[in-house]
Amino acid sequence: MPKHSQHRRRGKHALDADDIAWLESTPETASDDGPPEGDRWSTWDQSTPTEKGPRPYPDWLVTELAAVDTEHGILKTGKEADVHLISRGVPGTDRVCLLAAKRYRSAEHRLFHRDSGYLEGRTTRESRTNRAMANRTAFGKQMIATQWAVAEFGALCRLWELGVPVPYPVQILGTEILQEFVGTPDGYAAPRLAQVSEGLDDLWKQLVEAMVTLAGEGLAHGDLSPYNVLVRDGRLVIIDLPQIVDVVAHPAGPSFLDRDARNMATWFAAKGVAGADPETLAALLRREARM
Repeated sequence: MPKHSQHRRRGKHALDADDIAWLESTPETASDDGPPEGDRWSTWDQSTPTEKGPRPYPDWLVTELAAVDTEHGILKTGKEADVHLISRGVPGTDRVCLLAAKRYRSAEHRLFHRDSGYLEGRTTRESRTNRAMANRTAFGKQMIATQWAVAEFGALCRLWELGVPVPYPVQILGTEILQEFVGTPDGYAAPRLAQVSEGLDDLWKQLVEAMVTLAGEGLAHGDLSPYNVLVRDGRLVIIDLPQIVDVVAHPAGPSFLDRDARNMATWFAAKGVAGADPETLAALLRREARM
């Protein structure tokens, strides 16, 4: 078994010399029929143009069909999905990028514990599908997972184009979303806002700007907290957007705006940031959303 496959099974989060050596090896070192066991050819060509991120594609993104996706372990586990670290590289070249692969779980293991409130405004044209989702049948759960993945990918694309600080959405394939890895080049994830204690005044300003942009588009994150905001080089990056809410269409839209404002302003206020007031932020967001 290749060394990098052994490392992957240990759940390693960062690349090491074995991974880099394989990526820089000549194509002949891999199997003539395909990549090493456990890896896969790049799935870039399996997504349609509408299932890929906004153009122009970033220079760092590897889109060559000769690329191989190599697993490096789990970055984050969750009730609805797990996030894996993968590298997409062309063997024998220096073309390689790190991606976060968010994979919604199979129907028999899925625990969408918060889905009823968020899905209230989401229906399909097929009544059979809507019934299956409401009854939480195996098919219905699979369709719920698909809706969450599609909703998150669509939100990432929309927010990226608006200039909101989110990871670049690379592609969606079924219930797997590939997106920009937010972290260091050697595979260590950026810290969550909850772990950061410096530069909070500037981070608060960045957050308010992002939330105002969302509200201006009639949107709320829906589950915003210091645990789904990353900080990379002093800049905020908002993650985990499957439950993004259209605050105009959703009957409980204003409450989602208020909750996001309360969660974030309360945390910043507890850290001593002047002006971080839940009521003031909630009122600002409601005005921006024209509510």
